[in-house]
Formats: sequence, structure tokens, C-alpha cells
Amino acid sequence: MSFWQFLQNNWAELLTLIREHVTLVFISILVAVMIGVPTGILLTRHRTLRGPVLGVANVMQTVPSLALFGFLIPLPFIGGIGTRTALVALVLYSLLPIIRNTVTGILGVEPSVREAAVAMGMTDGQVLRQVELPLAAGVIVTGIRVATVIAVGVTTIAAAVGAGGLGVYIFRGLRQYDNNLLLAGAVSAALLALAADFLLGLIERRFSYEKARKPSTAGRKLAFAAIALLVVIGAIGLWRYTTTPAGANRVVVGSKDFTESALLAEILAQMLEARGVTVERRFELGGNLPHEALVSGTLDLYPEYTGTSYTAILRHTPITDPRAVYDQVKQEYAAKFNVEVGPPLGFENTFAILVRGNDARRLNLKSISDAAPQSPKWRAGFGQDFKTRPDGYPGFSKAYNLKFAEVREMDLSLTYIALSSEQVDLIAGNSTDGRIAQLDLVQLVDDRRYFPPYEAVYLIRQDTFARVPQLRDAVARLANAISTDEMRQLNYEIDGNKRDLKEVVRTWLAAKRF
Repeated sequence: MSFWQFLQNNWAELLTLIREHVTLVFISILVAVMIGVPTGILLTRHRTLRGPVLGVANVMQTVPSLALFGFLIPLPFIGGIGTRTALVALVLYSLLPIIRNTVTGILGVEPSVREAAVAMGMTDGQVLRQVELPLAAGVIVTGIRVATVIAVGVTTIAAAVGAGGLGVYIFRGLRQYDNNLLLAGAVSAALLALAADFLLGLIERRFSYEKARKPSTAGRKLAFAAIALLVVIGAIGLWRYTTTPAGANRVVVGSKDFTESALLAEILAQMLEARGVTVERRFELGGNLPHEALVSGTLDLYPEYTGTSYTAILRHTPITDPRAVYDQVKQEYAAKFNVEVGPPLGFENTFAILVRGNDARRLNLKSISDAAPQSPKWRAGFGQDFKTRPDGYPGFSKAYNLKFAEVREMDLSLTYIALSSEQVDLIAGNSTDGRIAQLDLVQLVDDRRYFPPYEAVYLIRQDTFARVPQLRDAVARLANAISTDEMRQLNYEIDGNKRDLKEVVRTWLAAKRF
């Protein structure tokens, strides 16, 4: 599919993501201006506060965006997943240029001008309002302009915490190896940054000394039109975010940031909607965000794997008995988190140790033990999750005595691209991933049975079951309903054939008569 065809087929979703992106940027910049400008004014009046406040703002600017999101999520009132956390992070990132430019602009006013105003009998407040702020307005708008462009870029990361925006397409494109998605997200974000820079540039010129001597009617009209448009967009977005439907018959469904998790979440979401339940989707959440959101009550349910819960969340040593793992997870989740573990869905998605097909055929590799002698000459690529989990790389490398020439830690989606492009020679993927066949990769047999069982299940808050009676019936219908081959084919329809996730799920549910 060409990029133009992609845009024709997905323009409605792209416009929705652009609206979400613009709304996040507008609200965060508006709040940052309301905080930053008064703070900057205060710093010009109290010199002793200038160093500490600007120092804190500088520190906030240097914290990596994903790390900042991670710090904010556990916090009460301002944390959680979704829009609230993204807005708090964006405001913190936007404060420095606004505060700094407000201070610079006001302190840059000629002392003689200020002295003349005082000599005329003006109070400090009058000097500020009638002299300093008008003369410093151009510099202040420059700070807002810089903050806005930064916010447009950082907002792409907000998709990792379920806040939406154009980052959804960028993360999805990396996961599905789809350049059309990457282009749509990246180009749209770049155009938004350029548009914001241009519009704010018009406003900035309106306050410059040169334009003040030669006012342009057309420029003023463009500037005011831009401000009015941004106010309307922000008001609509704020209204949408503050009027989210609530009630007893509403369920928030989450997923992790890979195709299969989003598919499983969408399956249950559509089944609930068919039963008259209002569903809010919070898909493609990174790391342990789904678990933290479930425990905190931000999510009602999400799909998970028993082995992941057993080792990564409950911190048990891996074992190989599927029934023992399931029973232990079910018991501890109910006792510790008030979360019910649904019945197994019928397939297992274990870690898949993958190599290129031509290497497997050339070296006659069937199992991981067969590949172990090659490891000193190979480069390995592992996702952050596998690299640090108790059932991941540390124990895996010891079990097979693997000593790689180089181990690269990267995003899981990028490991497939790195392997197929010969940047690495072995990765740990997912056994039901559709890209295994698409990229001609070979899964090596875990002949020493190192990995625990990873049966797919839904994790659901107990109070949600009590609140939404239709949920129990939908979950029961999905017990043992998805085979490994079906799951791999569903994944391939998304990652290989580039079909829309909702359409793939709708077709599968119809075929199953669910």
C-alpha cells in the first residue's frame, strides 16, 4: 500500500490522533503560561528565589520524558495513566523557557525607562502592567513559542501512557514494521510543530519593535485568528476530556504495547460493547503500566500471561507446570490485588528465541542448545522487559551457557527489524508473533525447558465483575476459544497484511459467532 492510499484509508483515525495531539499541547501550554509568567514576574521582584526556581526548572527539562512519565504514574491525584499524567509532564517540560524568557524580558527593559515611569508617579504594579510587560511581551512570546515546539515533540511519547496523540502511530509503526504508520505519525507531528512555530511567530512579530512602528493589519488579523482557533480547539478538547462517560455500566480496557495484547483487549472490548457496555480503551501501555493501573483502579482489566505474572509481578522462581503457575497466580492476585484471573484463552505465548531463517538452514539450528556454540560470534538483541526479568536474560544465558560477543538492549519491536537487517543475530520475541513468518525467522526449541508457561488470560478487578454483570459471560465465552495457530494468524493479519485491528477482531468474532 502506498502512503497516499494509507492516508485515504485512515484519514479519520489520523485526524482523531491530530486532534488529541493538539489538545494535549494546547492545554499544557495554557497551564504552563498561567504558572510560568507569574512565576517569572515573581522572580524579577525577589532575586534570592531566581537561582533555586530556575535550577529546579532546568532539572525538570533534563529528565528523560519516559522516565518522568514513570515517576508521575504512581502519584495520587496527578498520576495514573492517560491524559492527566501526560498533561502534568508536558506542563513541567514547558515551564523552563516560559519562566526564563519572562525573567529575561522584564529585566531587559532599559532602567532609564523604568526610572522615568517611577518619576511620573507610577506604582510598581502600574510599571509592571503599563511598561515592563508590554516591552517584554515579544521575549515572553518567544519563550512560549519554544515551549510549544518542545511540547509537540514530547507529546508523541505520551502515547506510551495511554494519552493518545500521534505517538500512537509512531509506536504502532515500530511494532508492526510499517513505514506508512511511522511516516503518518512523524510527518504530522513535524507539520504541527512547524504550524505552531509559524502562528506563534506571527504573534511574536506583533510585539516586536519593528512591527510596532509599522503595524500590519493583515498580520494582526492572522495572529488573532490563530489565537481564536487554538482557543476553540483547546476548549473542545478540554470539554471532551472532562465529559468522559461514567457509570456502573462502563469498563476501561487496557493492553500492553504489542499487537497481540491490543488484539486480545479489542476482542473483549467489542464483546462487551455488543452486550450494551460502554468501553473506554487504554491500549498500548508500556512496561508494567497496565498492572499498576489495574491495581490503582485506573484500568478495569487487561490481557496478561500467567508466566509473566508469576515471575515479573509476584517474583517467584520460574517453574514449568502450567496448572501450578495458574493456580498460584489466581490465588495471590485475589489476595494481594483484589484481581480475578480469568480462564486460560487456549494458547500460550512464550518467549521465542529467534534467528534468521537462512542462518538456521545454513548451520542446521533446531534448538537453543544448537545455537549456543555460535554465541561468542553473535550479537544478541533483547527488549528491556526480557533483559531484566527474572525469567529473562540473566537466567536464560546461564541455563544455556551463552556468551554473546555483544548484547544490545532495545525496544522489542525494533529487535525484529534489527534481526532481519542483520544488525543482530539472535533475539527473544513472542512465539505467536505474525512477523516470524513474515520476516523468515526461525524459532529455536527451548530444549532445556527454561521458560515457564505463559498462558494467556484476562486480569479483571473483582469490583468490576460485581459492577458489570455482562463481563463474566463474555470472559467465560472466551475460555479456550483461541488456538495458537489462530492467534498467530490474527497477529499476522495486523503485522503482515497491515489490516485494521478493529476490522480483524470484528471478522474473527463473527466467524466464532461471539
